[in-house]
Amino acid sequence: MQEANLYLFGAGIGGCLIAILHGVLQQRLIIRPLLQRNSLENALPDTTLKLIVALLHFSTFAWLAGGVALILVSKLGNEAQTAIGLLVASLYIFASAANFWATRGRHPGWILLALAVIAILAGLF
Repeated sequence: MQEANLYLFGAGIGGCLIAILHGVLQQRLIIRPLLQRNSLENALPDTTLKLIVALLHFSTFAWLAGGVALILVSKLGNEAQTAIGLLVASLYIFASAANFWATRGRHPGWILLALAVIAILAGLF
């Protein structure tokens, strides 16, 4: 087995930490107030509300899965590292750009994801 690619390993750890923090904060700051407000106003049907919650957590799941994939692939060959690295980098780039656009750069998430992308690219090239 070859030596671990520390850039990919670090990007994977960072991606996992970002995902976990994102999920916790999202649940506390967005989802919980949304559920409380909806219980008072009953503005959204239950099925719609469940779908919104699931979609909000999908980004957390995707970032966590990407982080785990980077950790696992950090000890594999170059072809696997390139394929998984580019896949996860594209996921993180999209999320970073969307975060920057939606918050006009006032949220630190785009910076953290951009740093993970830089680490991925450093590990690949």
